[in-house]
Amino acid sequence: MAKKIVIDARELRTSTGRYIERLLYYLQQIDNEHDYIVLLKPQDIVGWQPTSKHFTKMLCPYKEFTFSEQLGFLQQLNKIRADLVHFPMVQQPILYRGNTVTTMQDLTTCRFRNPTKNWLVFTVKQQVYKFVNWYVPRKSTRVITPTEYVKRDITDFAGVRPEKLIVTHEAADPIPYSPVPPSLPILQKTNFIMYVGRPLPHKNLGHLIEAFTILQKTYPSLHLVFVGKKDTMYGQIENGVRAMGTKNVVFTDFVSEAELRWLYENCAVYVFPSLSEGFGLPGLEAMLHSAPVASSNATCLPEVYGEAAQYFNPLDIQDMATKIAEVLGDEKLRTQLVKKGHEQAKKYSWHRMAEETLLVYKEALGETTDA
Repeated sequence: MAKKIVIDARELRTSTGRYIERLLYYLQQIDNEHDYIVLLKPQDIVGWQPTSKHFTKMLCPYKEFTFSEQLGFLQQLNKIRADLVHFPMVQQPILYRGNTVTTMQDLTTCRFRNPTKNWLVFTVKQQVYKFVNWYVPRKSTRVITPTEYVKRDITDFAGVRPEKLIVTHEAADPIPYSPVPPSLPILQKTNFIMYVGRPLPHKNLGHLIEAFTILQKTYPSLHLVFVGKKDTMYGQIENGVRAMGTKNVVFTDFVSEAELRWLYENCAVYVFPSLSEGFGLPGLEAMLHSAPVASSNATCLPEVYGEAAQYFNPLDIQDMATKIAEVLGDEKLRTQLVKKGHEQAKKYSWHRMAEETLLVYKEALGETTDA
């Protein structure tokens, strides 16, 4: 009888969702030995359909980091009696005693605050979150991380054996071409640098804005473009830019895939000033679409980007401005970064990530694997 593997896909529509969706997509192509149950939230149960007879879906209405997750979800898992459960994120019923594999993307939330949340409530939740990140790798049979940096970080933080943690690199996907013009006409005839993503504190956008004001002294027509859905934090940053009187800063709000591809392909530099990442997918996506990348040298980023980025100290505003200016002003350097970026992005594969994850499953299940 085929062994039963459960995959917790409750975060299919979140930032972790791309990892889960790609994992499910390729596992259905490569694994005909095991039977899978995919757990989905009510809003996703209709939208996701299995393509393999070995995969079935099941409703899982328990929200992350709630008492219902710790109690109701625990009961659901105990009733399923799976041979293995894969949690693609750290949140899970901590009292579940079955065979588990957990993917831990990073420890960033353990170290940075969210200024839009109530200070007291967030402080309490962060302490709970730290405990979960300490306890889960101890109780999991295997832990998957996206980089060697995160593997070392979790090993030190939780005090677990390095052999227990397996690195499976993630990947960037090419955005399909579409002849849709950008929604911001000002950018069609403008030299601009850009950032894509959320404006969380560890993304270090304040320092990027300060570095941009230095760049404007040499490049007065240069624009800085922030690509991402406007939320409370982006609103605060936009208000701060107005108060400073900084010109040529553009907040796009949500953009379509076609618009995002156009922005990557037409920006002068993609800038990634982050203080902490688990993988750094946006920079790799920028490389895939021919954008020269200037990146922070923090945490995992040099590991992921290799020689394909111009690195700066994210805490040194002048260094950030200088390194971006070098890319703006040196066509030979830009050409080299674009070429190396294409080569670097091609080193990563979602298909290979799924194959490596399947090997982790087999190890956790005690199955023999080919050498």
